[in-house]
Amino acid sequence: MHVIPLSEATPDLVDLVGGKAAGLGELIRLGERVPEGFCVTAEAHRVGVIPQAEIVAAYERLGAGPVAVRSSATAEDLPDASFAGQQDTVLNVTGATELIAAIEKCWDSLHTARATAYREARAIDHEAVRTAVVVQRMITPAVAGVLFTANPLTGRRDEMAVDAAPGLGTTVVDGATTVDHYVLDGVARDDAGCLTAAHLAELRTTGARLQDHFGRPQDVEWAIDGDGLLWLLQSRPITSLFPLPPGTGKPLPRVYLEFGHVQGMLQPVTPMGMATLRTQIAAMLASLGVRVEIVDIGGRLYGDLTELARSRSSRKRLVKLMAVDFGPRAQAVMEHVLTDPRFAPTTGSTRRGATGGAASLRTAGRAVVGILRALARPDAARIRMFEAIEQMRQRSAAPGDLRTAADRLRFLRAEDTEDSADAIMWPIVAGMLAAALPAALLKGVASADEIHRVLGGMPHNVTIEMDLALWRLARGADEHRRLLLDTPPDELAARHLRGELPDIGMAAFLDAYGHRGVAEVDLGVPRWAEDPAPVFAAIANYLRVTDLEQGPDRRFERAAAAAETALKDLVVRARRRRPVRGTIAGFLLRRARSLAGLREAGKFAGLYPLRETRRQLLLIGADLTGAGLLEQPDDIMFLTLDEVEAAVHQGTDHRVTVGARRAVHRRELRRRSVPVALLSDGTDVETVLPAAPAPDGTLAGVGASAGRVTGPARVVHDPGTAHVEPGEVLVAATTDPGWTPLFLTASALVTETGAIMAHGPTVAREYGIPAVICVPDATRTISTGQLVTVDGGAGTVTVHRPPAHDHEDEE
Repeated sequence: MHVIPLSEATPDLVDLVGGKAAGLGELIRLGERVPEGFCVTAEAHRVGVIPQAEIVAAYERLGAGPVAVRSSATAEDLPDASFAGQQDTVLNVTGATELIAAIEKCWDSLHTARATAYREARAIDHEAVRTAVVVQRMITPAVAGVLFTANPLTGRRDEMAVDAAPGLGTTVVDGATTVDHYVLDGVARDDAGCLTAAHLAELRTTGARLQDHFGRPQDVEWAIDGDGLLWLLQSRPITSLFPLPPGTGKPLPRVYLEFGHVQGMLQPVTPMGMATLRTQIAAMLASLGVRVEIVDIGGRLYGDLTELARSRSSRKRLVKLMAVDFGPRAQAVMEHVLTDPRFAPTTGSTRRGATGGAASLRTAGRAVVGILRALARPDAARIRMFEAIEQMRQRSAAPGDLRTAADRLRFLRAEDTEDSADAIMWPIVAGMLAAALPAALLKGVASADEIHRVLGGMPHNVTIEMDLALWRLARGADEHRRLLLDTPPDELAARHLRGELPDIGMAAFLDAYGHRGVAEVDLGVPRWAEDPAPVFAAIANYLRVTDLEQGPDRRFERAAAAAETALKDLVVRARRRRPVRGTIAGFLLRRARSLAGLREAGKFAGLYPLRETRRQLLLIGADLTGAGLLEQPDDIMFLTLDEVEAAVHQGTDHRVTVGARRAVHRRELRRRSVPVALLSDGTDVETVLPAAPAPDGTLAGVGASAGRVTGPARVVHDPGTAHVEPGEVLVAATTDPGWTPLFLTASALVTETGAIMAHGPTVAREYGIPAVICVPDATRTISTGQLVTVDGGAGTVTVHRPPAHDHEDEE
């Protein structure tokens, strides 16, 4: 079947007719006005011979007049890959000879550099893709353009957006002309630009009809001819929208804040990881007297802050409380939300978002006692904390008598009745308060830079200790330098797991830190003990450091010495100018240096039970795989515990469910931008904030570690295989402790999210490297190889020159 009428192209024939033709065929069956045409199928492309006789016959049936010839690849106009503009379109084709040439051009466009790069970015197999070609009667438009049935800039689902221009629609989609832009929100409009009010109303009605039929927002190409008739030229899913929050059935809007970046994680969480994290985070917040529902949106962790925003008491301190963990970008969006009249306090909202009064009072009492004890005797508090962590490690180990999947499942369902939370939590909170409060006390006496310097080189940080242990391992492995530098990390990892590598101390390192990894709070992510490739990649980076004075041990020592000197000078000056405040600030800063480094220990402790939970789940997954209920053991991470129970006890086959969830997860892994906050109508709150002006070539963020460095940028999306040369500026969307080994060769850090007291900036300060956080779109604005200046004091990143041609961003 090489040529078929367009009206016969159906969604189940997408492998034959391609996405564009299948979509047009569906529009025809809906009764929409679509130019008549036919499809040269992908089967003809597979054979590699243009069926000229069939094409000419179909062309003559159209009247042999001008036609539009458009590619319709089998991977085009799909729910997660639009391929917009990646393959060719040829307009105003007249005559059989021109038509055959245009079809050949469409075939050839499947292999252009842009189409190939697009497929590679989406992991689409080149060999599996074919292209059909759509041939339609040419419409001569008076005006044409594009309709988005959801606002593609803000994500708002109750708005539509239209771009239009006189003449052919290609001038709009190619960006070749200035267009008239309209936002349709249901309010009647006057005639404006190239479209009348009647045209806009018809487009809105048409868009609503198409979105309702296809079940998701649509990107629609259209044209209006000289007689005023609206023609539809294409309708495909909008692939760039962030998923909508789940419906609540409530009339007023709700606001959701992204929680994942607090742990340095913007990638999607596996379903098993999501189920675990939702429970843990809600319980942790409840222990602090706060009730927040954790919501899965696009595989990311969002907290529903609506009740807190509408609470008369909570909203007064909400923005301030977000400073430590959520950072300035989150504070800015919540400040905006609190000015929105839709989130004004409502009757009976005083207590919303808080747990019961008695529980809150008990929490407050424990907090006061725990914080004061830690501040009074920080060394004793630190000892108690690490004793509690060791007890947690021991309790997390599974008993040796687990034999069956049912046994393991019972172990996972059992709750740990031992409560060591106070011993771990309150020293951390005390350290964070001690680090945060001096800024207000020393206002007008000390700059933010000076306070950041005092907080550098902080002792008792388990992540720093891990990094330094890895540095020592790398220095001790120098005799195997060529092996470790010349062998890919994946191969080194495989050889280590097979016991085929020389003993460089890796086993001992993984005994201590193998329960860690990138995105380590997600149960579905392998630990370093399972896949040490990221550790070998970090070792290779360390071996490239030839100036030992730039080694992390010396950098940490210098940062610590500078911090102690800065603290002494600052306390003397502060006491002289403001005796009482200076004394209090000095006390707090000394306590910060004793306690603030413990911030990483709480998460470190929580990873022990996660490691054992993951181990037991994989063993259950192996049993279910053997029973034919899963394809592979780690498929279990795409289920919930209830679904695992159904498989174990009832023999439920989850393979189809897992396949669908893995496909969604892979799609979300490609997403580079995650909204800081969402409204229930899909609005990305940050997109409606007024843009702050910045000088040309300068990106504005928030200074999080003092210093000024100029160097080539290295944009990294995956730390597991990243190669960061000494002196390069590390640019990332976010970081968690699994990224910190890269800091040892980086000269500065730039991230898109974060808070001053978050993992990345904390470690940057302790190594004495500048850091600027909350730089929107940094990983897309900056390219690897560009010379940039990072000013941690000013909170700016200045881009000086284009990237060198031999650099690529690290995936």
